[in-house]
Amino acid sequence: PMAWTLLFALGGALILSLTLMPVLASYVFRGPLKVKDTWLLRLFRALYLPLLRLTLRFRLSFVGLSLVAFVVSVGLLLGMGANFIPRLDEGMLALQASRLPSVSLEESIQHTTRIERILRELPEIQSVVSKTGRAEVATDPMGVFFSDIFVVLEPQSQWRKGMTTARLVKEMEKKLKAESPANNYSFSQPIQLRTAELLSGVRSEIAVKVFGDDLKKLQKSAENIVQVLRKVPGAADVMAEPSIGLPYLRIQLNRREISRYGISDSHVLQVIEAIGGKTVGVIFDGQKRFDLRVRFQKKDRSRLSAIRQLPVRTPQGTTLPLAQLAHIWFEDGPLQIQREQGRRRVTIQMNVRGRDLASFVREAQAKLKQAIQKKAVSLPEGSFVTWGGQFEQLESASKRLMIVVPIALFLIFMLLQMTFNSVRLSIIIFLNVPMAVSGGVFALKLRGMPLSISAAIGFIALSGIAVMNGVLLISAIRELQESGLSRVRSVWEGSMGRLRPVLMTALTDAIGFMPMALSTSAGAEVQRPLATVVIGGILTSTALTLLILPAVYSLWGIPSADETESEETEPTPFLSSEPPGLGGESPSVK
Repeated sequence: PMAWTLLFALGGALILSLTLMPVLASYVFRGPLKVKDTWLLRLFRALYLPLLRLTLRFRLSFVGLSLVAFVVSVGLLLGMGANFIPRLDEGMLALQASRLPSVSLEESIQHTTRIERILRELPEIQSVVSKTGRAEVATDPMGVFFSDIFVVLEPQSQWRKGMTTARLVKEMEKKLKAESPANNYSFSQPIQLRTAELLSGVRSEIAVKVFGDDLKKLQKSAENIVQVLRKVPGAADVMAEPSIGLPYLRIQLNRREISRYGISDSHVLQVIEAIGGKTVGVIFDGQKRFDLRVRFQKKDRSRLSAIRQLPVRTPQGTTLPLAQLAHIWFEDGPLQIQREQGRRRVTIQMNVRGRDLASFVREAQAKLKQAIQKKAVSLPEGSFVTWGGQFEQLESASKRLMIVVPIALFLIFMLLQMTFNSVRLSIIIFLNVPMAVSGGVFALKLRGMPLSISAAIGFIALSGIAVMNGVLLISAIRELQESGLSRVRSVWEGSMGRLRPVLMTALTDAIGFMPMALSTSAGAEVQRPLATVVIGGILTSTALTLLILPAVYSLWGIPSADETESEETEPTPFLSSEPPGLGGESPSVK
């Protein structure tokens, strides 16, 4: 939406500037006009003149310093962490509590009731609502051993002094583990939780998926991986998705005994079917009909001794206990079998706290690889591990940006080439882009923000602003050269004459993005990196446009018609004194 808004705004501004503005100007600016500088512009000129004189005196030194700044920013960028998108503060927390898969619904309700009571003791929490198991409409299927707990928070103005969301989550986790340790806890936010579930099928930021064939071996490998990942700094809420642990009643027919008494297998299986419920007839009540079902009593369905005593009638009219005709026992079996790409999988989910996503995943991958090599984690034959969640989206978005950004920069370069018809001038103007990127990187570093897709979009927007300032300056210098001035003289006159439009462009953009950079309202987490990049980049690109770009052009720019390259690169006599035309009015304005 922001990109479309900006495109439409620029398109409308372009049309109006070529049609409506000249008409309005013809009505407003009638008769002779006196052009003079304002006090603010005179102040900027007084500050800019000695800086420009110093830069043009030591041109190579300043160009070298700008290159050093760019190299330093590249080093910072390579060592900077990255997130997919900044974590939004939704004003609510979503807590997941999981228990043993064999837990009953009644016991799960007791656990969630205790959790609600514990959480309501914190003054920052307004209310707590829990949901256990799946709803009637199974849009969110899960067992009764799993509960979603939604925590509604008070407005931050009513929180304890110094309390933040991160500190509140730590306090909640500590309190729950101390007073209700029978649960595994994972903390998120409602929208963030559902988004992560849609992206990777798990309720966390990162998903480690272990693929294979043997479910028991996969579960064991997943538990070993959990132990490794919990030791990585920044790891939080690390747990393996339960796939085994549901109690099963296993009945295996003893065919030798069945045949000995002349009983058919189907007859024994019908008796076994009656444990859970078997339809034996239909009851009619007028137009209504009801199935008549035979079912073992609830208190006896979980008692192995009662099941073993189930009577089975023989053809001779006698009865035998079921235990004499079958082997009966309880065992742990699969709770759920998750598949992806035709393979069974067990998922390990985790969140990241206190550090960026990209550096965490890199360290976690390295430690997991090391653990596999040292046999601390054993993977079954044919098994493999993949990483998903927001990290997967970050990689995908980064790959798309690696295609989109070069295309955008190439299109900008082609527009410059069409405007100036000179590769040399296009390259000189394009120097604004790396310097603008350097300022954006420094700004992110100063504010302690990791790189994100939001910041990357800011870098793209910044490139256009930086190139526009370069076009303003170089076009003015070229016009002065075509009027007969020398290259260095044109650089002086053009730089001073274009001080006002360059500063106006920079200040309006910087001031316009300032509310986004300082905002603390809902959604500000996504806006701040973008605005920070643009403001920081505008400061450095403006400095480059007004200082370094004139130095570069005076060294390698296109010489005037009656001058040669060697003549233009020599120091000029008026660099140590104020050049003509730099008083109250600008020569280019005249």
